[in-house]
Amino acid sequence: MSKSIYITSAEGNTGKSTIALGVLDTLSHSVQRVGVFRPIARSTVERDYVVELLLQHDTVELGYDDCIGVTYDDVREDADAALSLIVQRYKAVEEQCDAVVILGSDFTDVGSPTELSFNARIAANLGAPVLLVLGGRSGQGSGERLGQADARTPHQMRDIADLSIAELTHAHATILAVIANRTDADKLDEITAAIEAVEPGVPVWAIPEDPYLVAPSMQSIMDATGGELIKGEPAQLAREALGVVVAGMSMVNVLPRLIEGAVLVVAGDRTEVLLAAMMAQSSGTFPSIAGIVLNGGFDLPEPIEQLLDGLPQALPIIRTKFGTYDTIVAITRTRGRLAADSQRKYDAALALFEQHVDASTLLERLNVATTTVMTPLMFEYMLLERARSNRRHVVLPEGDDDRILRAAHTLLAREVAQLTILGETFEVRSRAIELGLDISKADVLSPHDPVLVMRFAEEYARLRAHKGVTLEQAREIVTDVSYFGTMMVHLGLADGMVSGAMHTTAHTIRPGFEIIKTKPDVSVVSSVFLMALEDRVLVYGDCAIIPDPDASQLADIAISSTATAEQFDIEPRVAMLSYSTGESGTGADVDKVREATALVRSRRPDLPVDGPIQYDAAADAAVAASKLPTSEVAGRATVFIFPDLNTGNNTYKAVQRSAGAVAIGPVLQGLKKPINDLSRGALVQDIVNTVAITAIQAAAEPESVGVGAVAGPAVVGDAVAASVGGAAS
Repeated sequence: MSKSIYITSAEGNTGKSTIALGVLDTLSHSVQRVGVFRPIARSTVERDYVVELLLQHDTVELGYDDCIGVTYDDVREDADAALSLIVQRYKAVEEQCDAVVILGSDFTDVGSPTELSFNARIAANLGAPVLLVLGGRSGQGSGERLGQADARTPHQMRDIADLSIAELTHAHATILAVIANRTDADKLDEITAAIEAVEPGVPVWAIPEDPYLVAPSMQSIMDATGGELIKGEPAQLAREALGVVVAGMSMVNVLPRLIEGAVLVVAGDRTEVLLAAMMAQSSGTFPSIAGIVLNGGFDLPEPIEQLLDGLPQALPIIRTKFGTYDTIVAITRTRGRLAADSQRKYDAALALFEQHVDASTLLERLNVATTTVMTPLMFEYMLLERARSNRRHVVLPEGDDDRILRAAHTLLAREVAQLTILGETFEVRSRAIELGLDISKADVLSPHDPVLVMRFAEEYARLRAHKGVTLEQAREIVTDVSYFGTMMVHLGLADGMVSGAMHTTAHTIRPGFEIIKTKPDVSVVSSVFLMALEDRVLVYGDCAIIPDPDASQLADIAISSTATAEQFDIEPRVAMLSYSTGESGTGADVDKVREATALVRSRRPDLPVDGPIQYDAAADAAVAASKLPTSEVAGRATVFIFPDLNTGNNTYKAVQRSAGAVAIGPVLQGLKKPINDLSRGALVQDIVNTVAITAIQAAAEPESVGVGAVAGPAVVGDAVAASVGGAAS
């Protein structure tokens, strides 16, 4: 039987969707199959956007119609019959899941009994304990306006809790915990204490108000005003509007009144104010607004159209036929929605939940048993948790790539790592603002910074003096973003680097070979992919760097891959792969693997390793029983070492595409400090994962060996560095 949790509130607009997303994400880290159920939906015609948001989570594999109970009309017509149907439909969902997040109704008038009581009755009949969400803002009903909801005092929150808990208890609902949402950030402890006094023993958490979570998007504003986008990129309509500025005066008086993130309302025939606002955005000397609404329905004169087309920015300009008053009313009545297509809101919601709700206590109260299976989502969460617990500083050299900025926003919001982004400060930060991203906590550094360029050039010239590199040559070389970022890592200005979204593998890692060098007792820099299958994580190496390793290098790859596996809590059992198993085959390729296996055993006698072995014998217990029945690795391998790059690269891609595995990497290994490469087709989540991996690697390394220390032998060198790049990219 699955575990379930019923999320409800005593009024509307408390942010239940934010809490539901946090609970769903928390459950997904402990169980494999999480379900979503909405007992009462507004309509069967218009799809419930909150349900759709939750269904997009990776651990939910249900159809929309399966997750809906009844409508408000059904409840009004016959409450008892509606309740019976709710229970029936919920049980169908429960049978398919290990845990279910049940989202209570949205307070649009169920009638008698009161809506909270009816939600409590549903929860009792479903056998689901209630997570009560209390709103920390006054005026949270249908009349709430943009920026007009006041924070409630701890005394007011206690009164609401008292009434709500009494109503739930009267309807025989079990109270699991209470979350006070959208509260005053300066009074979290006072609010928590006030509510705890109402029902001692029930956990209470308080989450502060985040203006971005309740702010309407420009898309919502365009819909509310019946407008059309006449200039700017459609993607910019996702940006949130944090306020409204009405430009009812001359541009001299409008410009000082601009506020960060506001939507500017301009009469459609006041083109001089429109142009002034556009110039203010390009100048960087005024607050950045979210967009412009031109009211009155006027067409722009052709010369103004031409002028706007030549301006280098993507600010959305919306035209509406409404007058000024109706436009303002429509905007101020527009509510913000938590939507899956708003990365900023999605990240902010999860970050707030993680920071202010004790997930372990919540799971303990639910009595959720942790699974021994490791799904891709669980593994990705583990990466973020490990990185967050011991934060490191990672440099991202490709600040002119939108994917890097989006990943940086997520990493900073989730507090995974400290970041430095390379690029021209104004350009990088302006682009982030255009995309509706918050990277304010990141350092943005120009790779042409004269002080650092000179410092890096002197050090690089010293390191490469044996190659005849002069100071002037070094000054030119270190302005390349990969060299600049690598020098930051080398000199301790960052703990690791992640690059490759816009550059080849060779371009990304060559500076590491030249500057960082290999660890002592490591002869080659190699790589692994962390292959997250449906129920476990395997390590594949080398699939990206060394084209045709000899026996010694193959042994090095196996030992380095073992260390990487251990860094990520994967118990290493190493399979040295070949086209034959045991003593059954002969030939140069098999002999190389056989020799490499012997070298690994001599260097790491404590390590479970077997080879040569075929993939099926290494991975499948039934095959292993017939081919290598006495092996402690066969059928149970977790680290797979491929004999050459051709085999490894094709195998990881075949498994990725055919088995639906999530391939995380390539993770470079063997360097003294972590430098990791991205595929040029990397998704935002790939970048987030790779930064987390880099931070974990940095945290696992001993203190820096010091600038100028003697590096270990580097067989990779310039020749091999020149050959890499095609595989991973």
